[in-house]
Amino acid sequence: MILVLRALGVGDLAAAVPALRGLRVGLPGRELVLAAPAWLAPLAELTGAVDRVLPTTGPHRIGWVGPPPEVAVNLHGRGPESHRALAATGPGRLLAYRNPSAGHLDGPTWDGDEHEVRRWCRLLHGYGLPADPGDLALRRPAPAGVPTGMTVLHPGGKVPAKRWPADRFAGLARALTARGHRVVFTGSADERALAARVAADAGLPPSAVLAGRTGLAELAALVADARLVVSGDTGVAHLATGYGTASVVLFGPVPAAHWGPPADRPRHRALGGTGRAAGRDSTDPGRVGTHPSLDAVGIDEVVAAVAEVERVPGAVAA
Repeated sequence: MILVLRALGVGDLAAAVPALRGLRVGLPGRELVLAAPAWLAPLAELTGAVDRVLPTTGPHRIGWVGPPPEVAVNLHGRGPESHRALAATGPGRLLAYRNPSAGHLDGPTWDGDEHEVRRWCRLLHGYGLPADPGDLALRRPAPAGVPTGMTVLHPGGKVPAKRWPADRFAGLARALTARGHRVVFTGSADERALAARVAADAGLPPSAVLAGRTGLAELAALVADARLVVSGDTGVAHLATGYGTASVVLFGPVPAAHWGPPADRPRHRALGGTGRAAGRDSTDPGRVGTHPSLDAVGIDEVVAAVAEVERVPGAVAA
């Protein structure tokens, strides 16, 4: 049995898909258990590499019961906390980045300037296991009763600095609607008020606000059959990559070189530049804290990027 720790979010799990599939291929015939938040189970199933999810909210403790795993794999971080949590399960072997303070002297050395997908593939390569960084396609979800062919705008995000100003999302929605796009707004339940305000400012009806109304499986189905996705650096952007759905991703404090879509896939475009920070006295709460490089991205630039990605035919086969 293989126990893998990746107790993070949607984008983190999507970025680990190539490594998870590499473990499946390199260590065949074993059950693969993913220690991750329980709500990620629908996405774990869509990776095609995970047999079951062990509900885990963080690296501090893994509620493992039963015989020790044959292999434990740290896809969560560099340690030491995550290393120690996995070591506490008594695995026959721990695959992880080198961390002397955790007593783990094996494994490759951590590189802080590396794309997240390649980071975990390189970990497996260090142990002689296969992993293809380009193997990002997700399985198509079952029909979920969500609309198809929509343009999905995702104005929220857990980190305020990663949020493109709300007034610009509203302006983008108006521009895309005028060009024939059917726009909907996604987000968590906590982001429903933000999405509703953006929709109202864009002149769109409450029915366009899907934030807080879709579970993870429904969100995956929506993105899989969407026309386009525009979002910040957050989980829905990784779903778009996994389904080959045309996307424009807006980057702020974290560079696209670390978390962006593959550079060799023209259906996905990452935007971000330099500029001044949004003022603290802004009247738009959606702008407070926006990172300068994200604040520098204008509506016209995004509209142009949308036109570019929509001219590219084809999609990633799932």
